[in-house]
Amino acid sequence: MYFKRLTAILALLFLLVIPAGAQKFGIKSNLISDAVTTPNLGIEFRMAPKWTMDISGQLNAWNIHERRWRHWMVQPEARWWICEAFQGNFLALHALGGQYNVGNINTNVKFLGSDFSGLKDHRYQGWAIGAGIGWGHDWILAKHWNIELEIGIGWIYTRFNRYPCTVCGSIPDEDRNLHHNYFGPTKFSLAIEYIF
Repeated sequence: MYFKRLTAILALLFLLVIPAGAQKFGIKSNLISDAVTTPNLGIEFRMAPKWTMDISGQLNAWNIHERRWRHWMVQPEARWWICEAFQGNFLALHALGGQYNVGNINTNVKFLGSDFSGLKDHRYQGWAIGAGIGWGHDWILAKHWNIELEIGIGWIYTRFNRYPCTVCGSIPDEDRNLHHNYFGPTKFSLAIEYIF
């Protein structure tokens, strides 16, 4: 129910902030997400000479080689461009939200207070919300084509259930409604963008 409301609020926000006389908008895809088999799509539109709104989302709805990395995420972002929209450097403020179902992934990675080694023998299912700041740069390749690099850091709060194996459906009481706070990278994007 919470995520239906969040999706409805984001859709309404998107419809309210698109200026009727927008001179430019773009459609983009993050090549890094594409490389790890996570389809994604983003749209960006100008709101003022130095301001744009970017709304990106991704969906991974399948298992690969019996590894489960299913998730969806939406990441709206306001951008302030140092020179002019869609070219050069920008500063950004983003939010994010989504759900995940992850397991059977063999890793011993421990990163900024998060231990991912449990992904081998357990399945984690839950939701996450967060916010962060970022810096990026757009390079103009041709009249309608840009390439964009962005990095962001921030905070993510997640609430989840931990299943004792990667395919089972029962949850011990001590593994219900767990939560975790994360601070670190929240965005890393190398995107190709078509500008209209």
